[in-house]
Order: sequence, then C-alpha cells, then structure tokens
Amino acid sequence: MPSASPTAPPAPAPQAPATGASRRRPRRLGPGDRLFLAVVIGVPLLALLVFVWLPALASMGLSFTSWDGIYLSDIHWVGLDNYHQILTNYPPFWPAVRHNVIWLLFTALLPTPFGIFLAYQLDRKLRFTRVYQTAIFLPMVLSLAVVGLIWEIIYNPDTGLLDGILNAAAPGHHVDWLGDPDLNLWAVLVASAWRHTGYIMILYLAGLKGVDPALKEAAALDGANGRQTFLKVVFPALKPVNVIILVVTVMESLRAFDVVYVLGGGVGSKPGMELLSLLITDNIIGESSHIGYGSALAVVLLLVSLAAIGTFLVQNFRKEDR
Repeated sequence: MPSASPTAPPAPAPQAPATGASRRRPRRLGPGDRLFLAVVIGVPLLALLVFVWLPALASMGLSFTSWDGIYLSDIHWVGLDNYHQILTNYPPFWPAVRHNVIWLLFTALLPTPFGIFLAYQLDRKLRFTRVYQTAIFLPMVLSLAVVGLIWEIIYNPDTGLLDGILNAAAPGHHVDWLGDPDLNLWAVLVASAWRHTGYIMILYLAGLKGVDPALKEAAALDGANGRQTFLKVVFPALKPVNVIILVVTVMESLRAFDVVYVLGGGVGSKPGMELLSLLITDNIIGESSHIGYGSALAVVLLLVSLAAIGTFLVQNFRKEDR
C-alpha cells in the first residue's frame, strides 16, 4: 500500500492592508493651535524685547552721549567722556561701589546663613512649624517699598519703636538712625536682611524636602550626628539650591534700590547711603538730568552683574562636566 504523501504546510494567511490607525502620521497643527502658540510664546518674547532689551540697548547708546532728556535734538555725541567721569569719581562712584560690596558681604554672611539655619531647624518637624514658616516668610510677601515704610516707622528718632526702647533704658537718648552717615547704611541693611532671611529660608526648606531620606539614614548608621549629616551629606546634595541662593544673593546686593530709596527720602543719595542703583536714578530722573552719565552707570552695573553671575555659572558647569 503506497505511503501517504506528507501534508503540505498551510499557506500563510494574507495580511490585511495597513490601516490608517497603524500608520498614523504626526498630527499637524491646526490654525487654532498655531494661534495659541503664537500668543503664548510671542507675547512674552515681545514684552521682553520691548521692556528689557530695547531699553538696555538704548541705554548703551545713550551712554556715549550727553542729553538732558528733553529734546532729541539736544543729544550730543561725547564718546567715552561719561565713562571717564565715572572713573574720576564724579559723582561719588567709588563710595557707591564700596557700599554695594558691603551690602553683598553683609547679605552673604548674615541673613543668608541665618535663613539656611532656620530652614534646617524647621525641617526637623518642630511643633508649630507652619506658624514659624508663615511668620518668617511674611516680610517676603510685602513689597520692598512697604518694608521700607515699616522700618522708617521703627527708625523714627522721635516716635519710633527702636528709639522708644532705647529711651526707656536711657532717658533722653535719641539716635538718628537714618540721618547719621555712620549708621544709616547699616540700618538699611538690617531692614533688607529682615526680608531676605525669609526668602532664603523658603528656598532652602523646599530643597531639604527633596533630599532622599535614605541618605540621612545611611549617615546615621555610619555614626554621624545631625551636624555632620547636614554638612557632609545634605549640604553637598543641595548643590543646585546652593547655586540659586548664591545667584539670588549677588543679584539682590547689586540691584538694591527700593528700601534705600524709601528710607533715604527719595531721589538724592544721603551721605553714607550711596549705591550704584541710586546714582543711576539720581542722574536720570533727578533735578539736573544727566541721562548720558546715568546710562553709562547702568551699563557698568549690567557688566558687573553679568561678569559676577556668568563667571560663577561657567565654573560651576565645568566642575559638573568633569
């Protein structure tokens, strides 16, 4: 009997043609989407161009001119004369630079570490932590102008809170905190530190909440105490926050204006209160406008800010790449 021939394998089933669902193409933006993106991206860029970059470029151009700010026909090209006047200390440029440096050192050495210390304490789950956070951060909610008004009341030599306390301890003793050239800058620094401390505390407290608890537990198992854990483990892990705090501290010191303007009585720098920002304001909107000179001061302040922040960021990014 002949053997049965092997059964032929079944023919593969014909594949269905690819449907539109299986070969979808990226969705194209419709007119509504394009309009939305144009508004969301274009409006902030336009505002940045109109209110930031165009005035900055105009200031750079005006820094090489002499102009009283009234008629455009009165603009005269003077070249580098304004920058030469800056270096020859007219008006008092170098005292303003010295005061800005003092402002930077004071802010970096007192309110910034104190804000970090408060954040570290509040991160330890103390009782009434929410109340403490709100009380310390409250000055940050207020504008710098309002902060200046509050401290103007405190520093009032006749009815101020501070002089009232001193007068109770030593009757008849009054201190002109804002009129004494040896004291007024330090008085303004205390007012600024009152606000800056709460800002640093919130920034660092947010960073501490993001630290992996396993790092602290590992340090505790190795026998590290709380201080060693913070300095050796937590603080290095918060390097991005530390960079932000350093940049904020430098920028706050360079652009200090509002509190000094309010406590100093408006336009016209008091002796002992000279700052670069006040010199710029005095020369641009003061009684005798020197817009060219004020613009040159603004350019110098811009270059100093870019150099300070840019140098630090470049060095920091290079270390991370290595």
